[in-house]
Amino acid sequence: MSWGFRAAGRTAAWAALTTACILLVACAAVPGRQAATVTPAAGETRDRITASDEPESSKRSRVRLELASAYFGRGQLTTALDEVKLALAADPTNVAALNLRGLIYGSLGDHQLAEESFRRALQIDARDADSMQNFGWYLCQRKRFDEADTMFRQALAVPNYRDAPRTLLTQGICQARAGQLTQAEGTLTRSYELDPGNPSIAVNLTEVLYRRGEYERARFHIRRVNSNPDIVNAQTLWLAARIENRLGNRQGVQDFGTQLRNRFPQSPEAGAFARGQFDE
Repeated sequence: MSWGFRAAGRTAAWAALTTACILLVACAAVPGRQAATVTPAAGETRDRITASDEPESSKRSRVRLELASAYFGRGQLTTALDEVKLALAADPTNVAALNLRGLIYGSLGDHQLAEESFRRALQIDARDADSMQNFGWYLCQRKRFDEADTMFRQALAVPNYRDAPRTLLTQGICQARAGQLTQAEGTLTRSYELDPGNPSIAVNLTEVLYRRGEYERARFHIRRVNSNPDIVNAQTLWLAARIENRLGNRQGVQDFGTQLRNRFPQSPEAGAFARGQFDE
């Protein structure tokens, strides 16, 4: 199973959640665990926590997990899994390692072990929002949309949760995959309001608006994305061309098509443009 989104015509919907963003969604729980708390004796002042307070087993687990995350990011799944196993051998309670193990097994198509990994993480820490986020994403990939939505809602309900824009983005994508475009628009709008500078949110919101026939609003958001040369890609240009096509702006269509041909001539989007496959 691929954890990325494919871009081509109508199925380009979630392509703008790029590989880098997928890894953000998938691996946000990966950073090492906090050092153990040192409890002072009666009458003593609590000491400042430093790296030396981290148990050796936790330190070994953290280092292995960092390696596993790097391999996972490069698509080296088997090597990543080996490192995760070593991380869990050093510290079986490492929730972040269990999360990553679930994502790796999901990518490898071993769904029983993937689900067991996420459920074990939540057994260890029932209020870990990253586990809920990652399990929800996995369930979405399995088209278990109602269960996924429940996980996202639980993550968002965790007090002081700091990654609400990320979870709302993933929830909105999942709702759109389930064909719940009205709900997806509302969810992605909330995500956008919390993090208006995030291009992945803007593009996915644009795609939902496009699918709902809200072409002027879609144009507004994709223009903001394409105005930044550092984040323009074949997918964003193709989406803009499709919007202009719907609005009957032939010159705009040609302008974006020219950019596609010149900048990304080998891309599937450039090929779709050349074939006039705007609605496929």
